Amino acid sequence: MSNEIDFDEILGKYRSDPYDYIDIFSSQTGVINFKVDKGTGVEAPGGEWMHIPGTPLYQITRERNPKIIGSPIHGIVSELHSELEGHFVEAGEKLMTIRHPLKKKEIIENILQDVLYLFLAPEKAKYFFSLEIQARIEKKGARSVIIKPGEEVFTMSLMKRDTPVFYNGEEGAIYSVYFKPGVSIEQGKPLIGVCALEKLPLIQKVITRVKAEWDNMK
Repeated sequence: MSNEIDFDEILGKYRSDPYDYIDIFSSQTGVINFKVDKGTGVEAPGGEWMHIPGTPLYQITRERNPKIIGSPIHGIVSELHSELEGHFVEAGEKLMTIRHPLKKKEIIENILQDVLYLFLAPEKAKYFFSLEIQARIEKKGARSVIIKPGEEVFTMSLMKRDTPVFYNGEEGAIYSVYFKPGVSIEQGKPLIGVCALEKLPLIQKVITRVKAEWDNMK
């Protein structure tokens, strides 16, 4: 991360296209029957405990066992592979794309992921902060916790085995946390975003500028 950020370029991108595009893939092998059309508005799971399913996107049937898959996010179906209707598909085949309108908080988080050092999950597993790191976070807050290369930062829980995970990025403060302890994280997804201490003022400048500019855009 450089010490300068082209705010106009970053904000111009979000002015022209303030959306995320979420690709939806088949969850397993089976026969597809769509429950939405291109242009359909969809809602994310809701309720206090997220117990209300998202808008049904498609039904997939394998061995006469139908399963409804709901939307993970709110937005509009911007692309639909309707030619797959009634056909057998493999697991992981792209079915549609949802265009999700970004909130100010999400735009800030997207920008932060571009400028922070992201430490990624080495495997699909459940993660926890190491006991020492967790104690420091509880005492001082995550953004006051400095981590260094080679330091044990996480415990990875996989197949009932706990394995220490050592940090291999640049020294800095834990600025953003992207996982929930004990919840499975896909391989390659960010666990934390780390910011070098001398760059913390730059990060604050990013947030302040985006908040001001986004309010003007709305």
